[in-house]
Amino acid sequence: MAPLIEVKGLSKVYRMGGVDFPALKGVLLKIEKGEFVAIMGPSGSGKSTFMNIIGCLDTPTEGIYTMDEQDVSRLTRDELAAIRNKKIGFVFQSFNLLTRMTALENVVLPIRYSGAGAGERHERGLNALKIVGLEEKARNRPNQLSGGQQQRVAIARALINNPSLIFADEPTGNLDSQTSSEIMKLFQKLNSENGITVVMVTHEADIAGYAKRRIYFRDGMVVKDDAAA
Repeated sequence: MAPLIEVKGLSKVYRMGGVDFPALKGVLLKIEKGEFVAIMGPSGSGKSTFMNIIGCLDTPTEGIYTMDEQDVSRLTRDELAAIRNKKIGFVFQSFNLLTRMTALENVVLPIRYSGAGAGERHERGLNALKIVGLEEKARNRPNQLSGGQQQRVAIARALINNPSLIFADEPTGNLDSQTSSEIMKLFQKLNSENGITVVMVTHEADIAGYAKRRIYFRDGMVVKDDAAA
């Protein structure tokens, strides 16, 4: 079976003030379907650049990136946006919820202009909230929810299009230890029971411990790749 994600010779160079800054240097990596992977490394290691590229938010300077055997390295912005919408769910440290909207309205935002009717959007949104255990909070606004509940709403929003892949960028960065544990157990459940591939950036070793595999970046290269014991 072909890997879900495969990069070969992936490089990214940013040019600032006439000077080239290599963020990635020939990365070679595969992520299989159904994996739960933590991407780690110090600031400036290249982990965020790598995530932006495999999340179809940026394109490499050199190299090949395939997702589901499709070469996405040189796709247009519109083509990348289509892949993000159909295949990927995103979860961020800051939740990125709109304060004027209810939890349900936030969850259905990605399908608001998809052509789905109001009834279908409502049903799908409630189902996504049910998966994360928050269907009873559908009418609450973000300021009426705890930090952990807000992150659950954000995860429900990431699930609304039934993605095969979730990218989580420091998803527990704004949460206390107990709530962080609850959120990570939810990611584990989505991975093990729903078969969703999860790729997460974190700098916290205890959070990375929830993943099945940990990949360490330094100076734009993969320096260590550990499977869970």
